[in-house]
Amino acid sequence: MPRTAAFFDLDKTVIAKSSTLTFSKSFYQGGLISRRAALRTAYIQFVFLAGGADHDQMERMREYLSALCKGWNVQQVKEIVAETLHDLIDPIIYDEAASLIEEHHTAGRDVVIVSTSGAEVVEPIGELLGADRVVATRMVVGEDGCFTGEVEYYAYGPTKAEAIKELAVSEGYDLSRCYAYSDSATDVPMLESVGHPYAVNPGRALRREALAREWPVLTFNRPVRLKQRLPAFSMPPRPALVAAAAVGAAAATAGLVWYVSRRPGRRARRAQESFARI
Repeated sequence: MPRTAAFFDLDKTVIAKSSTLTFSKSFYQGGLISRRAALRTAYIQFVFLAGGADHDQMERMREYLSALCKGWNVQQVKEIVAETLHDLIDPIIYDEAASLIEEHHTAGRDVVIVSTSGAEVVEPIGELLGADRVVATRMVVGEDGCFTGEVEYYAYGPTKAEAIKELAVSEGYDLSRCYAYSDSATDVPMLESVGHPYAVNPGRALRREALAREWPVLTFNRPVRLKQRLPAFSMPPRPALVAAAAVGAAAATAGLVWYVSRRPGRRARRAQESFARI
């Protein structure tokens, strides 16, 4: 059977905020941005949460963040993200999204995070969520190990759909049987590229699109720390299943031998002899 996957947008779909802007305070404390820039990113976060972001707003945000991170040392960014990941991201993961990720994994589907945020932020979050793959924006890094302010790959709009189709070819996914989840109308190309699209906490534009196309609309509103959730049910690997079956069969056989041996008479002796031949 062809393989399948579930593709998740990140911001306001899996987590309740913008992944990049959430780290602005940590970047300020690490000396990467000024107090003024930290306040501005906090305001952008508020606008993003209050009304979402259309194409023009996303373009302005991209330009602002590209200029802001110019000159940042990439290794320092990774260290700050690693140090503050659990404090900042873990509390804002939607319980409903985490449950969906578990369900897709249990069903044998890969889970892929597809986000416009930078790879330095998205990849650790994907690892935290147990995602199998991550598609994210990549910035150009100079020979000095710092961002140049230029964008190498922008995971946004139609580019997300292209990345999904490329993964379908390389990984053997049957897109007609795959799933996709997003909150933004800018991700319509991604949603319409799979057989099972879902609008999550959609803005007005995506809600209209979902109603017109009869796409299911989901509401996620329960951010919760992963460690506070019930442990996820997971199937043991195949060798463990085989070993468990062998142990179970041996135990059952031993129990049956003991039971028969306790029965008096010739039938018990015959049964013992039969098991001895086995």
